[in-house]
Amino acid sequence: MFDEDKKLVLPARDAALPGRDDPMPTANSHFVNGNPLKEPFPEHLRIAVFGLGCFWGAERRFWETDGVFSTAAGYAGGITPHPTYEEVCSGLTGHTEVVLVVFDPAVVSYEQLLEVFWEAHDPTQGMRQGNDTGTQYRSAIYSGNDAQQSEAQQSLAAYQAELTKSGYGKVTTEILPLDRFYYAEDYHQQYLAKNPAGYCGIGGTGVSCPVGLELDRQSA
Repeated sequence: MFDEDKKLVLPARDAALPGRDDPMPTANSHFVNGNPLKEPFPEHLRIAVFGLGCFWGAERRFWETDGVFSTAAGYAGGITPHPTYEEVCSGLTGHTEVVLVVFDPAVVSYEQLLEVFWEAHDPTQGMRQGNDTGTQYRSAIYSGNDAQQSEAQQSLAAYQAELTKSGYGKVTTEILPLDRFYYAEDYHQQYLAKNPAGYCGIGGTGVSCPVGLELDRQSA
C-alpha cells in the first residue's frame, strides 16, 4: 500500500516512479464529436491544458464549450513518463489530472477558456478538489507559449480579487509552461459520455470570473 500522506506532497525526482517508454493506447477519434483525439490537428487550431480536479467532469466542461474541436484526458506537471492511472493516484509521479483542449481561436479565445476553467472548480483547495484528495487533483494551468502564460497569470490575479471579495482564500493554482502531456488510458477518454451516470467530483465556487479580463488587461 502507498503511504496516504505522500499523496499530498509532490515527490522528489529521484523518488518518482520510472514509468515507461510507450504511451497509453487510446482511440484515434473523440467519442462525442468524432474529431481526431491526437495530433496532427488542423493548423488553425490551438492547444490549451488545464487541471481542475477529476478529469472526467473537467473534460466534459470543455467539450461542451463552443469552439472546442477536441478534448482528451491525461496527465501533466509531473516526472514519470507515460504513467498509468494507478501510478498517478499513488502520488509518486508528480502529475495532476488534466484536460487537453484543442480549440478554434476564431470561435473561442484562450481568455474565454480560462473563464470556463476558473468557474468550473474551486482553485483555493490545494491538493484536493471537493472529496477528491491528492496531488493529482491540484489546480493547474500549463501554458503552451509566453502569451498563454501571461494571460493565465493575469486571469489568476483578476479572479483572486473576485474570490477575496467573496471570502475565499488564496488561489493555489499552479501556472507553468507545459513540459509534456501524457494521454490517459482509453477508458478515461470522454468517460462521462460513455458512462452518463458516472461520478463527477468538480464544482465551482459560484464566483464569476471577470468576462474577457478587460479590467486586468487595462491595469497591466
